Amino acid sequence: MTFISRLLGFARDVVVAQVFGANAATDAFFVAFKIPNFLRRLFAEGAFSQAFVPVLSDYKTHYDRDGIRQFLDRTAGTLAIILMLTTLIGMMAAPAIIFMFAPGFYTQGDAYQLSVEMLRITFPYLFFISMTAFAGGILNTWGYFAIPALTPVLLNIAMIAAALWLTPYMGVPIEALAWGVFFAGALQLLFQFPVLIRSGLMPRLRCGFHDPGVRRIMQLMVPAIFGVSVTQVNLLIDTLIASFLVTGSVSWLYYSDRLVEFPLGIFGVAIGTVILPHLSRNHSSNNSSGFSHSLDWALRWVILIAIPATVGLVLLAQPLISTLFQRDHFSSHDVVMASRSLMTYSTGLLAFIAIKVLVPGFSSRKDLKTPVRCGMYAMLANVIFNLALIFPLAPLGWGHAGLALATAMAAWVNCILLFTRLRRDRIYQPRKGWLFFLLRSLLANGAMGALLWYAATSYPWGDWTLTERITSLALWITLGMLTYASSLWLLGLRPRHLLLHEET
Repeated sequence: MTFISRLLGFARDVVVAQVFGANAATDAFFVAFKIPNFLRRLFAEGAFSQAFVPVLSDYKTHYDRDGIRQFLDRTAGTLAIILMLTTLIGMMAAPAIIFMFAPGFYTQGDAYQLSVEMLRITFPYLFFISMTAFAGGILNTWGYFAIPALTPVLLNIAMIAAALWLTPYMGVPIEALAWGVFFAGALQLLFQFPVLIRSGLMPRLRCGFHDPGVRRIMQLMVPAIFGVSVTQVNLLIDTLIASFLVTGSVSWLYYSDRLVEFPLGIFGVAIGTVILPHLSRNHSSNNSSGFSHSLDWALRWVILIAIPATVGLVLLAQPLISTLFQRDHFSSHDVVMASRSLMTYSTGLLAFIAIKVLVPGFSSRKDLKTPVRCGMYAMLANVIFNLALIFPLAPLGWGHAGLALATAMAAWVNCILLFTRLRRDRIYQPRKGWLFFLLRSLLANGAMGALLWYAATSYPWGDWTLTERITSLALWITLGMLTYASSLWLLGLRPRHLLLHEET
């Protein structure tokens, strides 16, 4: 389901690039969309989910159905009140928020005013999508993974429809995308209702600020805000700095981010979503061996997927950007610039995905202080790396790519700190066979990388027609996947080695 959503996400980005290109208007929209999206990842999918799911798992284990329903009702009502107030404040304070997150726009009057107007349209998306994340947390805890995973499809469909059919009716064409985001949020929330009703888990809104379970969630959320969302904070810092760079920098970073988000969203988020209930259940039942085993299983999948994805994105950066986005208003210059940030940003993919697994190793045990400390160090590292890279690279046309590289390096700092702490406290103890597993992976990636390097350097991708680019890219990606899979098979890796077997 996540794979379907991500494919449609690509289709959405292709349509947006074709209709609007990379310019001051698209920069303004991406900032207006990024702010509620950032808050959604920070509070809803990040801090709230990491705090809510472990508490809900405890209620599911130790309380009867009436107790669980009362907890859900009060959590839903409290969350709705907070989100409504936040949304109203955000819409009224849109000028100040844009100035805070994209101060470089202030000297570009049109971009600044346009981003303010669109932020007022997109900010209610925070309310809808946060309530959607709450509903998804309930469904995931009860083993309903498909509907929450498929829900983002509606955002992509709504934005594609807005770009293609609503744009001609708008005085300012780019504002069609903002309205597409608004309506998508409402559709995503409504999409959860049938399954919640059918499973008897549909909450009723009840105020519950004094409810013990709600208070536990709020206490856990405060440190989790930083612990689980450092990458998002760093990306927002990149947007802030990019607003001072040449026009198009925000858009180039957005398109490269979207390509990195493809494997991260399909596998990183999916593995993190599936592993959290497992870890919470093992912790609730004091099963330390099963806890460590679940983490080990998830980390092996991270290695298996993230390394080849990184190799592919780095080596095929320009062919990918050219094939997906180069047409109409997206020029060959935009291709070169976006591919630069894609190559540098991709170097952090393994760390990005690993963080999605390592943070639940703490949050499932209700330890959110440790991810906070690690996250704060990573945020500081990101600022230092940005300052170190932006000045020497900007004159060379790599300024935005330096921002992406700083984010990747900060992610590695965060990942290493989290992993080291889990090992030091003996929460995670690697199972046998890791050295051989890593050797298999590196050899298979070497074979695939050699093939893709030949494909990237031996053909004039920019001179081909769109059909030729699509055909060739599909062919080489398929050959790369087959080379990687067959190499792993020849080296002795079998599907049974990758299954999660629960330990009691």
